[in-house]
Amino acid sequence: MHCSISGEVPQEPVISKKSGLLYEKRLIEWHISNCEKCPITGEPLSMDDIVPVKTGKIVKPRTVQTASIPGMLGMFQNEWDGLMLSNFALEQQLHTARQELSHALYQHDAACRVIARLKKEKDEAKSLLAQANRQLPQLTATATPVTSTLSNGKRAAEDDELGPSGKRIRPGISSSIITELTDCNAALSQQRKKRQIPPTLATIDALERYTQLSSHPLQKTNKPGILSMDIHYSKDIIATGGIDMTAILFDHTSGAILSTLSGHSKKVTSVKFVGESDFFLTGSADKTVRVWQGSEDGSYGCRHVLKDHSAEVPAVTVHATNNYFVTASLDNTWCFYDLSSGLCLTQVSDTSKSDTSKTEGYTSAAFHPDGLILGTGTSEAVVKIWDVKSEVMLQSIPLIYCYLG
Repeated sequence: MHCSISGEVPQEPVISKKSGLLYEKRLIEWHISNCEKCPITGEPLSMDDIVPVKTGKIVKPRTVQTASIPGMLGMFQNEWDGLMLSNFALEQQLHTARQELSHALYQHDAACRVIARLKKEKDEAKSLLAQANRQLPQLTATATPVTSTLSNGKRAAEDDELGPSGKRIRPGISSSIITELTDCNAALSQQRKKRQIPPTLATIDALERYTQLSSHPLQKTNKPGILSMDIHYSKDIIATGGIDMTAILFDHTSGAILSTLSGHSKKVTSVKFVGESDFFLTGSADKTVRVWQGSEDGSYGCRHVLKDHSAEVPAVTVHATNNYFVTASLDNTWCFYDLSSGLCLTQVSDTSKSDTSKTEGYTSAAFHPDGLILGTGTSEAVVKIWDVKSEVMLQSIPLIYCYLG
């Protein structure tokens, strides 16, 4: 057994009740009188926490202090003890200094990385601004024909005649569209019945072993937060919508941002790819939905701005035909659109409630895989199931029923 301070066999061994470490009595007494803490663990320590270790009766005789040579030896012993204590304190201080230096180096490295990222974002912002300035004259020249086409063509939502209740008159879902939806439902139902579980489906054990491979900060750092995400699987493109009022198209293969879609005046709450086409949809808290279309050079332009809702649009869902889509809003309505024209064919609200003063805004929406049933979730924790063809609510399911099973 050796002293934890000097590393020698103690003449008067004592042990700490708290740490269980062995010390030379005179060394630990001197350390406690000066520091009042354990020299190894740093915990508070007093002489009451020190217990002497009993040894055999035959012990090494103490040095006689009265004789000259033994007195010198005792003095040398005291000097040695002081040197050991000083070296021990220096080793502890060196260890602390090394830790502080390592922490400072890590902080410096992190600061350099942040500065480099900010410089990169600044350069990208300058590039986007210059590109926007170059495209501004062209957009101004083409704005008038596009508006005329929308007003005189299929989508005339801004100039629609108003009905007796003050709402716009919608053309409704025509019989040809219903036939198209029904045929799509029949084909998908047959395919779904024949579909089997693929052998490549990941098991539960495999999913539990999944780890993060990469992380990509896409949205702006001054207003961080991603509210919606969608994936174009064939092109390996990830779309995100965020609090910074933009939608980002990110190429996962190359790790580069393909396009930053700006135009909404508030946060982007929903993003959706339209099948394998070049169309892309965004919903926003500014009460609008935008239809974007990609070009051959990889850029996206806004084709339609839909202003049929009177509140935030948290959800956009695409029908299996990829020709129609539905938007759900906090104004307690959902709209069925024709994708190519941007025309709102119908706007449906729940009129089954007797208390019309209380509305339940929709926070989510999704088509059934076969396309004839629409599900909407409300801010009051209620799921509503709709028949798309008849625009009638089939079932209202409070969330409490789901928990009760």
